[in-house]
Amino acid sequence: MPKKDECLLTSEGFLKLEEELNHLKLVERPKVIEALKDARAQGDLSENADYDAARNDQAEIEGRIKELEYMLDHAKIIDEKKEEGVVGLGSTVKIAYVDDDDDEEEYKIVGSLEANPFENKISNESPIGNAILGKKVGEIVNVESPNGSYAVKVLSVS
Repeated sequence: MPKKDECLLTSEGFLKLEEELNHLKLVERPKVIEALKDARAQGDLSENADYDAARNDQAEIEGRIKELEYMLDHAKIIDEKKEEGVVGLGSTVKIAYVDDDDDEEEYKIVGSLEANPFENKISNESPIGNAILGKKVGEIVNVESPNGSYAVKVLSVS
């Protein structure tokens, strides 16, 4: 179980956050500083829409930088060495829904910060992720979700 302030990440997820942080610091921050300088040069700041927009952009960028720095400072890299055939963090899992013979899904189990359903990356804290953690190929597991419970079978783990 992660500590309250720990951020579970795969090594890939850690690198993506580092890249985003570097981009914000080295590209976006200088752009917004330049926009602020240009807006100040226009004169009266009290009714300067460009200045207001640049200040809002600056606040968003600085907020995201702080958030990323916190996550990276508190990151715990998931050990992706897995026990053969057992679902763990970092595993790619193929499951079948027991009530629907043709419905199969493949997911990568990641920490909550990396979860992205559009990339089939689900959190270890999600109903399916939590239910299948530690399970082996062939096991049938009951998943409790807000929409009711259903059963899934673990088909493969890599």
